[in-house]
Amino acid sequence: MELNRRQFFRVSGSLALAGAACKDKPAAAASDGKIPERPDDEWGCLVDTTLCVGCRKCEEACNQRHRLPAPEESFEEMTVLENERRMDETSYTVVNKYYPKNIGTLTWRQRPTFVKFQCMNCNDPSCESACIVGALTKEDNGAVVYDVKKCIGCRYCMVACPFQVPAYEYHDPITPHVRKCTFCYSYIKDGGLPACAQVCPREVMTFGKKKDLLDLARWKQKNNPGKYVDHIYGEKEVGGTSWLYLAAEPFETIGFPKLGVKAPPRLTESIQHSLFQYFAAPIGLYAILGGIMWVTGFLKATRHQTEKDENEKGTRP
Repeated sequence: MELNRRQFFRVSGSLALAGAACKDKPAAAASDGKIPERPDDEWGCLVDTTLCVGCRKCEEACNQRHRLPAPEESFEEMTVLENERRMDETSYTVVNKYYPKNIGTLTWRQRPTFVKFQCMNCNDPSCESACIVGALTKEDNGAVVYDVKKCIGCRYCMVACPFQVPAYEYHDPITPHVRKCTFCYSYIKDGGLPACAQVCPREVMTFGKKKDLLDLARWKQKNNPGKYVDHIYGEKEVGGTSWLYLAAEPFETIGFPKLGVKAPPRLTESIQHSLFQYFAAPIGLYAILGGIMWVTGFLKATRHQTEKDENEKGTRP
């Protein structure tokens, strides 16, 4: 399939007419501000940071499962833990090391805390709400899934994410993708485990139904007095997340942002709907955006198919 000017303007013109036809239709009614209900059997992952030793096996397993580029430093290199890192387009998960602010009386509190970070897969994802083409969706199994064929590269998801997770392939100006942890969506859908949870030698991560994980976290706190702070991170932050954390130190001292319980989409949605309720989008803008969306969709679909073919052959570097 070749891309030519006639095809480009045909699609653009069609979208322009569609925009003109619907300009008098009011925007969808604003929601009541409540977080959408999640399934009771949704999957999640509980991370007990007191068990982690920073071996980076989770990073390596994630890299191999998703066929990501090899890092500059090997996964056996521990000096990388001396600097705080964040996820990027080549690393869906990273482990960071934090030294305790106040040394406790117990020996296990005299060592640093190692924390694994990845996409939190929020219950009410800001990235999903911000995406104007629906390229990000929250699935019933808990994963926030990215559809590369829909993405137009606006990067609103990067701005919206309270955890600064989505990464953009700036090195590829033609067919860039947004990259993030997939929660190993296709594997858990078929009864498997996330790569990181499967490989961890210390069983830092427990994968299961989210309601069971919350019960387990509370049991650990109750039966180990003084070991954990009285807080399960991810239970309530931004409306709740699929990843839950236990820690011996206050979470704000080990790399976690201090966030409210209300999901960002609920804070901005009513304003957004009010602004656009009587707004008639210019026809020319519809045509331009429609053309860009079609072109980028075509190019990305071609790249996606090429990558899929290479992965099946095992030839991707």
